Amino acid sequence: MSRTPAGVNLGWALAVVLRRWHDSVEEVLSHLPQGTRGYHVLSTVVREDMPTQAALAAHLAIDRTVMTYLIDELEADGLVERQPDPADRRARRIVPTKRGRDFLATADRRVAAVEDAILTGLTPDERSAFHDLTHRAATRIHAEDPEADLCATVREVVEETR
Repeated sequence: MSRTPAGVNLGWALAVVLRRWHDSVEEVLSHLPQGTRGYHVLSTVVREDMPTQAALAAHLAIDRTVMTYLIDELEADGLVERQPDPADRRARRIVPTKRGRDFLATADRRVAAVEDAILTGLTPDERSAFHDLTHRAATRIHAEDPEADLCATVREVVEETR
């Protein structure tokens, strides 16, 4: 049973926040291949231990063919490298370069500044709670439907709210 206050439209609220986040982050990451999508890939490569390029694509729910082109662009910019997987030489692991780690640190600061600006009406504790609760909800939703193309969903929401 929902405990949402009467008159509160969660879908509209999330769409407005998401659109502002997406547009603002795209602007501050315009120099990164594929913008926010490239950011999510680079962030995952640096912070997670994805065993292969295919696993990375599955984790981020990005089509494997699209992931190949995205990795090509990140590799051309010197942010990641493809390395043979020691367990299966046919598979490729995507590993960050020093430049990629440094780039991500700068990108994280820019994204954090955008998020602070978007959530400026919330107290620090409310911001922390918002981050935690949305992450928990997203993690559960992703676990239930790991094949969903999250990038396509974001694009749809952003376009619908314009």
